[in-house]
Amino acid sequence: MPAMLKNSPNDQKDTNFSCHIVSISKSGQIVIYCSRYQESKEEEKENIDSVQQSTSHQPHCHITVKSTKEIAGFNELDEAVKRLDFRSAVRDVRRFNYICALLDHLIGQQMTGMSGCTQKALLAMLEEVARYATTSQHNPRGFRRLLNKLRALSTAERSSCWGGPLGSQLLWHQHTAKIDRILNMASEFQIKEPHPDLHPKLLNLPEECIREIILRLSDHRDLTASAQSCDEICSIVNEQRVWRELTKFHFTTQQIELVLPKDTETLDWKIIFNSLKKVYGLNEERQYAEMLSLCKYCRCLFWKSLGHPCIAEQCPDFKARLQEAGGITPPAPVPPSAFLKFFSL
Repeated sequence: MPAMLKNSPNDQKDTNFSCHIVSISKSGQIVIYCSRYQESKEEEKENIDSVQQSTSHQPHCHITVKSTKEIAGFNELDEAVKRLDFRSAVRDVRRFNYICALLDHLIGQQMTGMSGCTQKALLAMLEEVARYATTSQHNPRGFRRLLNKLRALSTAERSSCWGGPLGSQLLWHQHTAKIDRILNMASEFQIKEPHPDLHPKLLNLPEECIREIILRLSDHRDLTASAQSCDEICSIVNEQRVWRELTKFHFTTQQIELVLPKDTETLDWKIIFNSLKKVYGLNEERQYAEMLSLCKYCRCLFWKSLGHPCIAEQCPDFKARLQEAGGITPPAPVPPSAFLKFFSL
């Protein structure tokens, strides 16, 4: 989940971390996952090794954006999944939500009509998501949503009275075994509260620190859930500043001005946020800490933080021509829904 940075340019506070509401216990304790401060040494080392391994080969995938008379081609989803190293991306906290959203679009009835290689790649990704979610206790909401779709898929496949899914019986026996493993991992998934002797707890922090954590939650559902935990958190969440910053994070100034009431002295930013959400919806690009990007010069999908071997950087003559034409155009972000449009599903 991306962090909302609301510090001024002169502010030197470190904001390079993301926070997530993991669970809220019956006793009112909130478990918040901060990718920098609360990672164990093993998880931190695993993330660093994964990033270093990915950086060494810069996972990327060339695609055909549009077929023409001269170029007739198509893109294979399973090949893109392998080349972009999605299984390793699951273990990166910045990309986990993106992978879950991608699987949320794919896991369902349409999966039975995909090729066997694509089915194997998707279930392997889902198994990696289940393994990471159960060990790190990260993003249980997205994981449970995927599980509901997976159970529905398994039930529909077993209860079908005629026909069958695309692929051999042996292949679907393997898929069924993998689905059972995922469901078994999910049945053992349980959010563990911090040990009573573990300090400091969230409510032991100064109010300013708690407010800074709350201000970095970019999902309104996390704000609503955290407000139900205790009175201290509820009072902070109900502050106008929290909802004002959330509104400015998701919507442009022009959009906000269209719904602002004439009486600016009695502004309720929570109502303004909900009104804008109904009219415009939430910007998909603002819901992920990192997304895939599309290079407009070499037609290549890649992770922005890792980069890719671009022709604009490797060819001096081509780079010089681009500079003369007005400079290099930055890569375009690719949300999950836009990513799937490159493939025939």
